[in-house]
Amino acid sequence: MSIDVKICGLSSPAALTAAICGGASHVGFVFYPESPRFIAIERAAALAMMVPSSVKRVGLFVAPSDADLGELLGRVPLDMIQLHGKETPERVAAIGRRYGLPVIKAIAVYDPADVQDAAAFAPVADRLLFDARAPAGARRPGGNAVSFDWGLVKGFACRIPWFLAGGLNAANVADAVGLSGAKALDVSSGVETAPGVKSPEKIRQFLRIARSLDAIGAMK
Repeated sequence: MSIDVKICGLSSPAALTAAICGGASHVGFVFYPESPRFIAIERAAALAMMVPSSVKRVGLFVAPSDADLGELLGRVPLDMIQLHGKETPERVAAIGRRYGLPVIKAIAVYDPADVQDAAAFAPVADRLLFDARAPAGARRPGGNAVSFDWGLVKGFACRIPWFLAGGLNAANVADAVGLSGAKALDVSSGVETAPGVKSPEKIRQFLRIARSLDAIGAMK
């Protein structure tokens, strides 16, 4: 089993380099102003140019307007769009058609019904991302260092692949993969020293563990 890893919320050359050199399959830039991981367009453009073609560059948005998407995509080279708001399947499909990029749709999970509802996005998204539902009063829909019952997505099957997110870190990622059966992981707060401050060493450690899980899966 080969596990993809997306390091999200990157904003420094050192953290980006750690992700790339450590074997991340995807790197993410957050364009949601309410997030401590928000990155300005000019800085994101410079970092995106550092990313080799073997690694996918993902932009995270929350209910973006066409005007905002158009401006940003005209200035920052991205390979994928991640939608982390309350976008409908119709809106997800429209964004994919308009901009011609693969779309990741984040699904907030609290109970089995949330996982079942994710099936509505399978025909219009290119990937799903299961994240914990934000706590009451939270100002952002993700990146809250909150996990959910990973067993809820065990056996979830649809025509598109999916990421597991929500409170992942080096200490729990092996359990998370074992309980969920995830083949792709998304980590942000779990590789930080403070909200929005990525640790190159924590990034490298997380990716080392993910590679070890790859090796274990290959031997089974």
